[in-house]
Amino acid sequence: MPYAPDTRPFYDADSHIMELPDFLTSYADPGIRDEIPQVSYSASIVTDEEVAEIMSQGGKHSAAHVQAQIDLGDKLIESSKEIQALGAFNAADRTAAMDLLGFKKQLVFATHSVAFPFHPSSKKPSKLRYGAARAHNRHMVDFCANDERLMGVGIVPLDDPEYAIKEVEWAIENGLQSIWVPHRAPIERAPGHVELEGFWARLAEAGVPFLLHVGGAPLQIRDAWSNNGRAATKDWLGGGENVRTKDATVLHQAPEMFLSMLVIDGVLHRHPKLKGAVVELGAGWVPEMLRRLDDITRIYSRADESIRFERPPSQQISEQMGFTPMPHEDVGNMIAQSNPDLYLFSSDYPHIEGTRDPIARFERSLDEADEAIKTQFYSENFLRLWPEARVA
Repeated sequence: MPYAPDTRPFYDADSHIMELPDFLTSYADPGIRDEIPQVSYSASIVTDEEVAEIMSQGGKHSAAHVQAQIDLGDKLIESSKEIQALGAFNAADRTAAMDLLGFKKQLVFATHSVAFPFHPSSKKPSKLRYGAARAHNRHMVDFCANDERLMGVGIVPLDDPEYAIKEVEWAIENGLQSIWVPHRAPIERAPGHVELEGFWARLAEAGVPFLLHVGGAPLQIRDAWSNNGRAATKDWLGGGENVRTKDATVLHQAPEMFLSMLVIDGVLHRHPKLKGAVVELGAGWVPEMLRRLDDITRIYSRADESIRFERPPSQQISEQMGFTPMPHEDVGNMIAQSNPDLYLFSSDYPHIEGTRDPIARFERSLDEADEAIKTQFYSENFLRLWPEARVA
């Protein structure tokens, strides 16, 4: 039996590839291949030794390792994690993993390969950063090509509107079913800038949702906020490069700001067919954001004609967006504070953050919810954003 019970369909809004070092370079245009860095696991619990062993085996797990993972059966999600997981980087193995997980569909994100194209701190030219995005997108298309349950997520930085519109066209034409954008302000622009109007319009026209995901903006707060004259704290993985305690307290602020700016700049209003989701960034902040945006537009619209929307922001977001709660968050409480249309199930396979039993964790916070609300959470809200994903 698969992990997901057959009592209802489960649509998974978050899973990952654990990229091998040549994930980008092997798919990059030859003219820029030497200028694109290898994928690094320096800020991860994955060790260099683990990666080296896999690469020494031709970029594959051994047959014995794969069989041992398959033998886990419906316990796969409990023990198959990170780069050692079944299907972490091999497409055929991922199909075997999906058979054991039992999800009807699964969004597939990258993990570490987005750092170079997404973050402009390297000051690399657009040709290289968007060339790396194209390499990622080609690889994602190939990874998901032979299993219709896998829904590939493309990436498009927004810093150069001309390149961004060109890349989103390529991604849509080549069958990627969502586009992950960084949740920070594009260089010198708001995400709702007029030069990016064509980007949002193309997504709306194609019915391809945009996605915000952890890793799309810096994980750590500015050094000054951590400088308290005491010893440095460790991150949640035991090192110092990932999310630390103070970082976690404000992790929601960047996606909330990005989405709020999209709403205030009228992007959802002008493009009612545009859909989107915020993934692995928590959702406990969503009810208050809806109240705040409604209040602000109601008050400030007396002077600001640009925010005199026919639909209040809470309605725009409820109709056009979805959010994945963290496994420790109380989904039932969020629904009580807002509405059941907003929230999406996710497993985060094969990341350890997804926990050993995400369904059981969400069930505990939905123990008093009726079946209709559970159905929305596990499947129907996903299918509102990706209607073509429905499985008979």
